[in-house]
Amino acid sequence: MIMNTLMEEIKNLPVIERIQVVEEIWDSIAGESAEISLSEAEKEELNRRIESFRKNPDGGRSWETLKKEILNR
Repeated sequence: MIMNTLMEEIKNLPVIERIQVVEEIWDSIAGESAEISLSEAEKEELNRRIESFRKNPDGGRSWETLKKEILNR
């Protein structure tokens, strides 16, 4: 019940303050990231992506290029 009340209070905050709450929560999670473990499937996917990058380091796009493509849609 406390969580529902807290969520209602958060929902009533202005957007910028809700974003700040999310950032603070995320920062608190990131500070404890050592406690978060990856599944085997996630580890395999990361290894696949690393190997793909090693084979073709120029095959991707920069963040700026990708961002422009997304924003121009």
